[in-house]
Amino acid sequence: MTDLRLSLPVLLAALHAPPALGQRVLTVEVHNVRVARGLVRVDVCPEAKFLADGCPWAASAPARVGTTKVTIAGLPAGRYAAQVFLDENANGKVDRAIFGIPKEGVGFSNDARITLGPPKFADAAFAFDGGAATIGLNLRYFIGARGPGAAR
Repeated sequence: MTDLRLSLPVLLAALHAPPALGQRVLTVEVHNVRVARGLVRVDVCPEAKFLADGCPWAASAPARVGTTKVTIAGLPAGRYAAQVFLDENANGKVDRAIFGIPKEGVGFSNDARITLGPPKFADAAFAFDGGAATIGLNLRYFIGARGPGAAR
């Protein structure tokens, strides 16, 4: 019979260990997070799924003021765009005001501009070589706090 006292620490260490070299891991550094409430949600999408429901790769992390890192594991090499939002109330969606203006912080890879609507895939697209990589982006806010990085 297996001794669980020995197996459990090994299992927990494996779950919290950084990914091994050669694994397909994308880390998204989300800057300009204004509150430590809710989750920072990241969807990594191929062009066909950009701005639609059902991006094949998604992850979230508890929001941390300043920068929150979110890791996407198992991402194959390809061309993608990341769409990100600060889900302050953890309801799984971007809350919107009149005319569909986001009430929560939103952002896209390459810090693609948001003007009269979301960016095009080409503006947010990045190449992922299938190894380990880190990208960064800033959240923008359209309602509420007007701190650094807020849309004006």
